[in-house]
Amino acid sequence: MLAISLTSIFVDNQENALAFYTGILGFVKQQDILVGNFRWLTVVAPADLDGVELLLEPNAHPAAATYQRAIRADGISATAWAVDDVVSEYERMTAQGVTFTMPPTPAGPTTIAVFDDTCGNLIQLYQS
Repeated sequence: MLAISLTSIFVDNQENALAFYTGILGFVKQQDILVGNFRWLTVVAPADLDGVELLLEPNAHPAAATYQRAIRADGISATAWAVDDVVSEYERMTAQGVTFTMPPTPAGPTTIAVFDDTCGNLIQLYQS
């Protein structure tokens, strides 16, 4: 049986990403292992400590940095996360200083919002 236990997102600075993802978004640091000049740095949702880990992957490879800049410039989210109430998450995160490029917006059977993670990415929140 296949299962997703790890996924990654490119970040332009691992330390800043860790601060944002834990301090602002509320994720919990799971792994922090020095690997050469970078770290194997993962976070998990506080409600599911044994769940899917998000690797804060350095964009040190030129192709990764180019990809990250290109999709952001086109307004494409690097990933999307489900939330129970997108409006309340929008309000909570906005109160913490998070910048949204799209406020909660109906999109067919879902409502979506898009925010800037301060690490080079746009992240979409959605509520089905």
